[in-house]
Amino acid sequence: MARLDGKVALISGGARGQGAAEALMFATEGACVVFGDILDDEGRMVEAEIRELGGRATYVHLDVTSAADWAAAVDAAVSEYGKLDVLVNNAGIVLGRSIEEMTADEWDRLFDINAKGVFLGTKAALPAMRAAGGGSIVNISSTAGLVGNDYNLAGYSSTKGAVRLFTKSTAIQHAPDGIRCNSVHPGPIDTPMLQESRRGRSGLSDEQQRQRTPLGRIGRVEDIAYAVIYLASDESSFVTGSEVVIDGGRTAM
Repeated sequence: MARLDGKVALISGGARGQGAAEALMFATEGACVVFGDILDDEGRMVEAEIRELGGRATYVHLDVTSAADWAAAVDAAVSEYGKLDVLVNNAGIVLGRSIEEMTADEWDRLFDINAKGVFLGTKAALPAMRAAGGGSIVNISSTAGLVGNDYNLAGYSSTKGAVRLFTKSTAIQHAPDGIRCNSVHPGPIDTPMLQESRRGRSGLSDEQQRQRTPLGRIGRVEDIAYAVIYLASDESSFVTGSEVVIDGGRTAM
């Protein structure tokens, strides 16, 4: 029996990188997957790949700053697959600016996508999960939401710290509904986002990343997806309000 048999999941930011890996792995583990992004061409390619492998998946356009898009995504899950059991708030952006360099508009954009997007997704998913008898919400934060850093990510870190504590509040408030909520805190993972961060002053080279990581390598998207599957599955039925750190030992130093 696959680990997510019978589950219906909604994943944001699923067109590439970590989100695409999660969508593919969820389908492989038996889930029906609705995933969204603003990168429609890439998203439809991932949808086609999952279906070619025999999985059940539906791509939807999803701007995580839009309450209407979130409502439509939840409706797609319920109308196509009958319910919603799992929400993965994966979408996010990074912007490398010092505090003095960052504009108010840039700060607002970071929070709109990385923090408000998690709030809107959670708010949209809760009624459907309650109707299903419970569920699991997995919020992708970051090690930057746990500790400070010296490479111009104050804005990004602030959004991910917000996600961390929003996760705990959600877990406490909705435990009576049978809805669990946990956060995942990746360190450096080989994704398009990591590549984009290198173009700004916040970027560290691959060698610098390895030197700062006790396990001596950059993480893979599968490293994160395995943890998300655990939190989405019934294997973690007594886990809520927790932080899963996947960083090769970075924050242990």
